Amino acid sequence: MMTITEKVAYLRGLVEGLKLDEDKDEVKVINAIIDVLDDMALSVADLEDEVASVEEMIDEIDADLEDLEDYVCDEFEGCSCCGEDYDDDEEEYFEVTCPSCNETITINSEILEDGEIECPNCGETLEFDIDFDDDEE
Repeated sequence: MMTITEKVAYLRGLVEGLKLDEDKDEVKVINAIIDVLDDMALSVADLEDEVASVEEMIDEIDADLEDLEDYVCDEFEGCSCCGEDYDDDEEEYFEVTCPSCNETITINSEILEDGEIECPNCGETLEFDIDFDDDEE
């Protein structure tokens, strides 16, 4: 199968083989069209080379990312990147339903300890009166 560059070169050869009068306007237009096609073919060839190079880089990055995921999963005994459970004992999250707009909000224990938060959906101030047992903290 011929490349675009080879096809344009073939067209150029066909036109030159016709031995047309170079001074005629029609021949000038044909030659200009072939010149433009030649430039386009070279640009396409350059783009194809760049795409191949980018594909190689993406494959390398993908392999590196896979190695990193394996390391992280092994080091931390599970993580979100591979679907395994990862227990983060430092942070607890709770779901709270706003009584004004009935939207569910996810908050962490630090916000509960602060005692209040403004609902991001309706702006209502939600107050919390939570007693943490000393054993749970």
